[in-house]
Amino acid sequence: MEALMGGSCCENNCAVDALRARQKSTLIKVLWVNAVMFFFIVGAAFYGQSTALLSDSLDNLGDALTYGLSLYVVAHSVQAKARVALFKGFLIFLGASVVVGQVVWKLFNPVVPSYEVMGIFSLAGVAANGLCLWLLWQHRSEDINMSSVFECSRNDIASNLSVFIAAAGVWLFQSGWPDIIIASLLALLLLRSSFRVISGALRELRRKA
Repeated sequence: MEALMGGSCCENNCAVDALRARQKSTLIKVLWVNAVMFFFIVGAAFYGQSTALLSDSLDNLGDALTYGLSLYVVAHSVQAKARVALFKGFLIFLGASVVVGQVVWKLFNPVVPSYEVMGIFSLAGVAANGLCLWLLWQHRSEDINMSSVFECSRNDIASNLSVFIAAAGVWLFQSGWPDIIIASLLALLLLRSSFRVISGALRELRRKA
């Protein structure tokens, strides 16, 4: 009987260890993808004078930080994962606030951004974040830590496609308004995502308390 129980415990521990190893491997990959994309896209955003593209780059930075934190808590308790998810939610909220500030500034200092730069780098973002979403798909329902990471990655695809639409609008109307409108919508998307992650983390903390 004891041998059976010992074998069962060993199998459970091995399964948990294998799961954590897979999560760590995936998080390291998506962390590097987002870190590299941040540097490329933030440079393009300032060069092309696009607020929507800046929002996209801040999203990549927030994701890189998020994945780093998620990697740290893979082997920690559910409470620790929920607390980190809470912090992720506040990071997303901070990114949304920066975008809102840029939108307000553009309203008083209008400029027509480069639609070529916006289009090229938004499509590069779709490719990079599509890869991240594919890597994270298998982990989307494993725990609060990985589900919040998946939420961030899914938002990135919508963000990239929105920037591409904004680029088409700038080209069509030769105006900065499509950039401002899309940036505002992205800020709302980020705010919605932050509230979802924060509320999910708070529910998890209350449940464990």
